[in-house]
Amino acid sequence: MEISDIFWNASLEELKRGYIQDNDSYLCLLCGEKVEKGIVYPHENIFYEAERYMRIHIELTHQSVFESLLGMDKKLTGLTDHQKGLLRLFYQGKSDKEVQEELGLGSTSTIRHHRFALKEKERQAKSFLAMMELLKEKDQYAPAFLPVHKTARMVDERYNITQEEQEKIISKYFPEGTNKSLNKFPPKEKQRLVILREITNQLKPDHMYTEQELNQILKAIYEDHVMIRRYLIEYGFLDRKPDGSKYWLKK
Repeated sequence: MEISDIFWNASLEELKRGYIQDNDSYLCLLCGEKVEKGIVYPHENIFYEAERYMRIHIELTHQSVFESLLGMDKKLTGLTDHQKGLLRLFYQGKSDKEVQEELGLGSTSTIRHHRFALKEKERQAKSFLAMMELLKEKDQYAPAFLPVHKTARMVDERYNITQEEQEKIISKYFPEGTNKSLNKFPPKEKQRLVILREITNQLKPDHMYTEQELNQILKAIYEDHVMIRRYLIEYGFLDRKPDGSKYWLKK
């Protein structure tokens, strides 16, 4: 199961702490890093048990769960850039007066109004979540939609894809199987998204690729490897250094 699938299936408490656990390990919901139980991990000459080390990993790699969630696309959080800025300052422990001065907004009463609006959004979110959970028990015709990957850019209608649609698209464009080459690149956005997502399964999640390494892998999948590489970046699957010397899967 992909890390995005695990992320969206996590409980609220698991999302708040940023990791889940199973019988043998802890898994970071923000990047997929896994640490095994029963092993001690060193950090700055101190050894930590696995769960404590996972919390250190989140702090060092992601700054905080809050910052990581705040950095997600606004279509995934429902927050405007302005609301994100307010939340970040509130999280830093700033007073209404300090927030007002830093953002240059009207007065402290303006900030209190924004706090109230965010609280109202929280109440609405709780009610909606409860309704959707109850709906799952009754809606027998609901299709199984693919979860949107956390690093997606410009989340829109093209992400409206069911598992059944995904299987048909993959069969059409990888007729000999996903371990073989792509017969052609899809013309439609939704089809492209499915195919690009499948291509990322052939890349290692924790590997830094040189341009030559990445090109070699993509050439085996499709002749126009430069186009594939460009779309992987455009759709938020891949990232790179400004000079193009290194590429890696976004998490």
